[in-house]
Amino acid sequence: MDGKSLDLKQDKIEKLKAAIPEAFTEGLIDWEKLRAALGEDVEFKNERYVLNWAGKSDAFRVLQAPTTATLAPDRDESANFDDTENVFIEGENLEVLKVLQKSYFGKIKMIYIDPPYNTGNDNFIYPDRFSETKEEYLGRIGDKDEAGYMTREGLFRKNSKDSGHYHSHWLSMMYPRLFLARNLLRDDGVIFVSIDDNEVHNLRLMMNEVFGEENFFSQIIVRANSRGQTYKQIAKTHEYLLVYTRKDETDLYELEKEGDSDDLNLKDNIGKFNIRELRNRNPKFGKHNRPNLFYPIYVNIKNEDKDGFYPVSITQNDDYKIKTLPLNSEGKESCWRWGKNKFNENLSDDTLKSNVVAKKKNNGSLGIYEKYRKTTYKPKSIWDDSSFLTETGTVEIKQLEFGEEFGFPKPVHLIKQCIALSTSDNDIVLDFFSGSCTTAHAVLNLNKQDNGTRKLIMVQLPEKCDEKSEAYKAGYKTIADIGKERIRRVIKKIKDSENGKLPFEKTKQDLGFKVFKLQSSNFKIWQGDNIKDGKQLEKQIQLHLDPIKKDATEENMLFELLLKSGRSLNAAIESTHDYYRINDGEMVIALARIDEKIVDSILEDKPQVFITLDKLFKNNDQLKTNTLLQMKDAGIEFKVV
Repeated sequence: MDGKSLDLKQDKIEKLKAAIPEAFTEGLIDWEKLRAALGEDVEFKNERYVLNWAGKSDAFRVLQAPTTATLAPDRDESANFDDTENVFIEGENLEVLKVLQKSYFGKIKMIYIDPPYNTGNDNFIYPDRFSETKEEYLGRIGDKDEAGYMTREGLFRKNSKDSGHYHSHWLSMMYPRLFLARNLLRDDGVIFVSIDDNEVHNLRLMMNEVFGEENFFSQIIVRANSRGQTYKQIAKTHEYLLVYTRKDETDLYELEKEGDSDDLNLKDNIGKFNIRELRNRNPKFGKHNRPNLFYPIYVNIKNEDKDGFYPVSITQNDDYKIKTLPLNSEGKESCWRWGKNKFNENLSDDTLKSNVVAKKKNNGSLGIYEKYRKTTYKPKSIWDDSSFLTETGTVEIKQLEFGEEFGFPKPVHLIKQCIALSTSDNDIVLDFFSGSCTTAHAVLNLNKQDNGTRKLIMVQLPEKCDEKSEAYKAGYKTIADIGKERIRRVIKKIKDSENGKLPFEKTKQDLGFKVFKLQSSNFKIWQGDNIKDGKQLEKQIQLHLDPIKKDATEENMLFELLLKSGRSLNAAIESTHDYYRINDGEMVIALARIDEKIVDSILEDKPQVFITLDKLFKNNDQLKTNTLLQMKDAGIEFKVV
């Protein structure tokens, strides 16, 4: 009892909803639908099959509004900044996606996101202040508390189911982000989106509109909970993965079938075959409980055949010298899948006839392999393996020595399977709701597993952790801090697993990440819309005599100019005494000084583009004019900021 009298109006509305549910939209009466339901002569306006919601036009305006923001490098929080091609970006993801448009348009192979599910209890970002100016918006997304952390008030609001625009708010949040994400995908790119029953129906309609209904690939059911949550007397144990491609001719890779295939016959093993490691990968087995499967194998590296295979033996002699033991990824004693008898049965000094051989991997390491006929399969639309359970994700976090900082993390294997289905070497994987960075974990693990060279881009808002949360108590101030620390621990675990290996077994995997943070431009933006009289015009002119902000650093300006000229955050940067050479001289940027000698040097370098600061000419109009003419004659695009 709440002590209040009966709300007669609400009582009537509830009775009407029970009698005519089709007359309600997001909990409110749709008068046009009510009249139609009552049999009145109603003609719906613009009848067509379309997804519509309150605020859709405003969501388009937010999508189309340009950004002047940029990304600033943070070397202190990075790992191996100058050599890595992995990227972690702190910032509001809508603005970050806009910033990435020029540099990464059509370059991302795979996107995975796990957005808010709109359960009625979550807080998420949505653009609901459409009357504000761009400056007000940028100020709001930059709101920080006294400690310098972004505040929830500027970006978050609980989207209660009591809201009259409950679904509309979520759609307005998701639509512009998905639209911008599609721009970043390659023609053969794929996007995977995790979602549950609350919005899967709306998400599919929205993605049909953004990606095209013909590019719908699959709606996968994932068993995410072994026990289930009560859901109207049915224990709900599943979630969904919606899969869309950039173009409908895109194919996914097949997965390799696990388990043993029939061994090759020594008398008839010529032809197509594949190889797999002889080491038993089951973590339950090892020398401690399978001593008969733990023995040394020796490799004859003097006798390499035309396919790169080496003969092997369990007997050491002058030819077979290199000792190999079954060690797991952490360097601990494991075991082989075969005992000595089966090993000898499949052995021949001739690598062509032998069913067991040694071979160097792509990264130079040496492995013992079984020849087999490879069988692959196309995954089904229901993924019910225990490795996809949320509980598995929790176990994986604890293996990295975290406590209770994470709330229901996605399992690594779930995202790893998505990546394996859609990517190969040098492909870029993007996650712009990266949270605890399971996607980064999956990319790094898969690269280690198959010697891949995939690159990752993680985007996460530095949302302040709740002070009552376990993450905050453990010392993590923001969600982004948790994600970065997880990547560091995954990298450390992989590095530790390499300890004790022979030099030629060392991995060449990219084990680093560079951190960037969303910030306002390093250059003053001309505020023409705010000029109403001569005094304001004069003020703007005075402000722009030096267009560079006081707190701008040379490195921050460099990366902003790279991004806004369409170059990658991983562009090769060579610093000379006078300027920066980008991508082996494709572009030159001068930020410190300019004179005739430097101009001559740049002309000799023959870049496609030359960018410099106007203030470096120091009112020397003759030098500026001569530079412009010389660059034009040399066919070099000349830009002054």
